[in-house]
Formats: sequence, structure tokens, C-alpha cells
Amino acid sequence: MTGWSARTLSALPDLSGRVAVVTGASGGIGFATARQLVGAGAEVVFAGRDAERTRAAAEQASREVPGARVRAAALDLADLASVAAFAGHLTAEARALDLLVNNAGVMNLPERRTTRDGFEVTFGTNHLGHFALTGRLLPLLLAARAPRVVTVSALVARSRLAHLDDPLSEHRYRGMTAYITSKLANVLFAQELQRRADAAGAPLTSVAVHPGASLTGLQRHSSRLAQAVGRAGLGRVIGQSATAAALPALYAATLPGIRPGGFYGPTGRLECRGTPGPVKPPKAAADPARAGELWRMSERLTGVTYPWPASDPA
Repeated sequence: MTGWSARTLSALPDLSGRVAVVTGASGGIGFATARQLVGAGAEVVFAGRDAERTRAAAEQASREVPGARVRAAALDLADLASVAAFAGHLTAEARALDLLVNNAGVMNLPERRTTRDGFEVTFGTNHLGHFALTGRLLPLLLAARAPRVVTVSALVARSRLAHLDDPLSEHRYRGMTAYITSKLANVLFAQELQRRADAAGAPLTSVAVHPGASLTGLQRHSSRLAQAVGRAGLGRVIGQSATAAALPALYAATLPGIRPGGFYGPTGRLECRGTPGPVKPPKAAADPARAGELWRMSERLTGVTYPWPASDPA
């Protein structure tokens, strides 16, 4: 679409009066997403695990945008108690939530670690934390006129290495496999959320996006090759800036005509960069039964069920 570039972002609509939450907003793609939403007039909650970094990010956005309406809030997606507390504070304000961007994530940790609740950290943060957060914020989302939930996946969600038969890596752990599995789960979650919203007659739009190729802080545990590329300054060749990588999320979060349950990403060569638009979802995400199974497992592990206005589909 004309105007959609990291240089201009001229197609971003006026978001005055809208309220948004962006997870992982202390840096990288999350900060770039939150910063552009602020620039378009939205009131944005910068949510992040590191309270000091998240506060600094919100303050930076406030300095850069005259009249900005921003605030920082602590949110550790690897701790279900933190998720509940974050949602509780927002719920106490009794304000509608127009947009939730599930962006935060961890990637390719060198050894298996667990969350405070005993889940493998990658899947526990990238999927289960966001599943619980979205469910707890659902009443606020449904109070908005046209709420959207944008869940950030990754190009690697298409990989055959995903293992949803062992999502918590209880039998074998490999950092990149755990990440790939969590990113496929993001797509399955976004699609199943849409199906359940439709079944309940709720006016919610849920989509998944992938940012293309980027070299941000997420890759600090990634391969030696990726780290060497970053040190050599070759990100412009095989990757892109955080601002450019945020475009698919901004596109899906703000433009009219977004297809509910869709998948969006860069439309350039190999989907590594370029103008955002609809892209093909992972083949493994085509099975509603698999998505339903993941949903029920997520409910069981997190203890969070979604309070739809009508009966939730079985």
C-alpha cells in the first residue's frame, strides 16, 4: 500500500481517543510499535518486564510526541501472578481497551529454564503468558466498539521443526525448536481467538503477524552467525530496523478492512522486508482441531478461561 514505509508511516490513521496496550514495549519492535501508535494519537500503555527500561521507553515517547498520552506498567509474562495483577489494574480503571498488541517474547535460550509457574520459559512467555493476558483483558476489549488483538509471530512459524506434541520441551529441549513451536502457537491462538469471538457474536478482530527479518535485542541468545551479522552492521542487508519490522503489526492494528483471523507480514522477497500485507499462514495452522486442542491445554495450564458474552464453544 502506498505510503507504508519505515521512513514515512504516512498511511497510519488518526488514533485519537483509542487506548492500546503493547507488550514488550521497552525496546525493539515493541517500542517501535508503541511509539508509532503514540504518534498517531493513541493513549498507549507500555508494558514490559523490566520496569526501569519500560518507564524510560515511555518517557522517550512522551518527549518525542507533543501531547503524548503514555504510561509504563510492569508486566512479566513468565509469571501468571504478574499477568493477573497487570490486568487487574487496568480492569479497576473500567476503561475500554481498543487494541492489544501481543509482542513480547524470548528466543533461543541456551538451556531449558522455567517460569515462576513451572512452564518452559519460551513457550510460557511467548504463548501462555499472552493467552492468559488476552483472556483477562477480554472484558475491556469487548467494551470497545471495534477491538483488535494483534499477536506477533515470526517467519519461522512455517518451519517443520515445531513440536506441539511437546510444547513445554519436557522430553527434549532445543532453544530454536522451542521458539519455533511458540511462534506457531501464536498463529494458532490468533486464529482460534477469532473463531471463538465469531461463535460468541463478539465484534473482536484477531490477527497474527510476522515482522520479517530483523536484528533486535531478541536475538541476543541467537546463533553466532546472527550475532556476527549484527556486529558487522549487515542488518541492512539481511534484516531491517525495528521501525520497519513493526510495520506489519501497525498495519494489522490500524487499517480498515483487515481480515479477521488473517496473517500479515512483509510482502517483499522471501517476506524478509517490504510493504506489509496479507501473507500465507503456516500450513500447520490450517487445522482448527489442533488450534482447539492448544486452546484447551492453555486454559488448563494457565487456569484462565475467556468470559465471552455468549456461551463459549466446546
